[in-house]
Amino acid sequence: MGRMDELPEYAERVLAVAELIPPGRVMTYGDVAEWLAEGGPRQVGRVMALYGGAVPWWRVVRSDGTLLPGHELRALAHYRTEGTPLRRAARSAEGHVPRLDMKRARWDGEGGARDSAHI
Repeated sequence: MGRMDELPEYAERVLAVAELIPPGRVMTYGDVAEWLAEGGPRQVGRVMALYGGAVPWWRVVRSDGTLLPGHELRALAHYRTEGTPLRRAARSAEGHVPRLDMKRARWDGEGGARDSAHI
């Protein structure tokens, strides 16, 4: 068994992908799993919930573009600073929080170090 402060290998790989996402762009939980060819959106979400605080967690998102519940304002501040494309919130949306413009913000990994040894 590894030390308590040692991350599981899958978690390290998920976090490494999160660090590759350029400012102003996002990947969905499913995109990250597909990139790694392992796990699925739920596994990636679990890793981000447990260990994501040390990486740009706001760049790994839900596929519908809604902001992470409970972290909307912190994420929104990051998106605005980085110039991440957003869609105006519907008037019916609770708190009028915008969504990510997934067509413009989604990153396909182009130019990323996919073959990097640590991923």
